[in-house]
Amino acid sequence: MELRVIPPGQKYQYNKFVTHVIQSWQWGDFRKDLGLPVLRYGIYHKGQISRVFQLTLHKIPFTKKYVGYLPKGPMIDQELVQALKQIGKQENCAFIKVEPDVKLPTTNHPLREASQLLPTEFIKSPKSLFTKYNFVLDITKSEEELLKNTHPKVRYNIRLAQKYKVTIKQGFNEKAFETYLKLYFQTVKRQGYLGHNETYHKKVWGILKNANMARLLIAYYKDEPLACWMLLNFHDTLYYPYGGSSMEFRNVMASNLLAWEAILLGKKMGLKKFDMWGALGPNASPKDPWFGFHKFKQGYGGELEEYIGTYDYVFDWPLYLTFTAIDKLTPLKVFLLKLLKK
Repeated sequence: MELRVIPPGQKYQYNKFVTHVIQSWQWGDFRKDLGLPVLRYGIYHKGQISRVFQLTLHKIPFTKKYVGYLPKGPMIDQELVQALKQIGKQENCAFIKVEPDVKLPTTNHPLREASQLLPTEFIKSPKSLFTKYNFVLDITKSEEELLKNTHPKVRYNIRLAQKYKVTIKQGFNEKAFETYLKLYFQTVKRQGYLGHNETYHKKVWGILKNANMARLLIAYYKDEPLACWMLLNFHDTLYYPYGGSSMEFRNVMASNLLAWEAILLGKKMGLKKFDMWGALGPNASPKDPWFGFHKFKQGYGGELEEYIGTYDYVFDWPLYLTFTAIDKLTPLKVFLLKLLKK
């Protein structure tokens, strides 16, 4: 095994190996544009790439050390352990956080527990950034079958929006993006969750749009924008990571039609999956603050997938324990979450 930095000239070869838009070269460029160090590596055997991955480095305040973050990467095995050990020492990391793009085996599998799947060097992380669950919809099915698989209330709301003559349009220009920002931040304020800032959205939109990997889908009623989603595409998958909606004219069910048209758009683009970015678990509580988002996504008939979760490879135990202890405190918890989500 040989660990090498992937040069820009191998961008297209690199992208062939990764499975999620978060690991794409273009996403790495966006993170770089935010000022984060982005490291791209390949593991080679006899001069041939066998796997690739990228991670970002996040400076721990008041120290000289970093947190490495590797989201939606490959399965962790002893080969990758060796690679991360080398990187952690070279880059002065206190720890490296990994969230592999790997689903847990089915419930009757003998190695159901993630702890049985990962090398012992990793411990279960007290802090996840990506959710452990996600709804993923197979959009290779016919339009009729996809509609049939939605919840009856969702089908009713889609037809209601069509009856009200809600229209859905793609947007790529500055005016469409300003509409998106307005609706996104209205929603963040209304729901009270920690969203990304304007700079983050401008950079992800600019870089991925220029790579033909991003588009906006906007729902209008009487020429007024009521909901807008940013959709990303990579390989065979359409992703719905960000969106926002207005409180006006909620009775016309614009968001329901917007979601349906996003699914149809994915089909028209020749994609196979619609990834809804995150969800709660199979027994989600109505009291959970994210339950509304979960229920909305659930209504479109996607499969609830469970991933192996979030794990940490620790190099500096005193700093790691201090970091995680502080992370449990508010407002420092919010500060540290912003640090890793920057």
